[in-house]
Amino acid sequence: MATVNVNAAATPLVYRVPILGAILREWAEGDADYPLYLVVALVSIWGLAIMTWGLPALYLPAVAFSPVMLLILVLLTRG
Repeated sequence: MATVNVNAAATPLVYRVPILGAILREWAEGDADYPLYLVVALVSIWGLAIMTWGLPALYLPAVAFSPVMLLILVLLTRG
């Protein structure tokens, strides 16, 4: 017999996404030091990617964020 989680309807939909949901739930409800741990973990993963794949792993995040920066510049110039 399948059990039904009564509180499932009360939890936000984004918390049910497998990896992102756990990160967002911990960010909102967890330890106050979690943002620091998350940044350290992401920088460590980036460092491991650089050690594994070299310069492409170093440059690809900058290439990926260039549209975001373009959007920020457009929003700044519009006032």
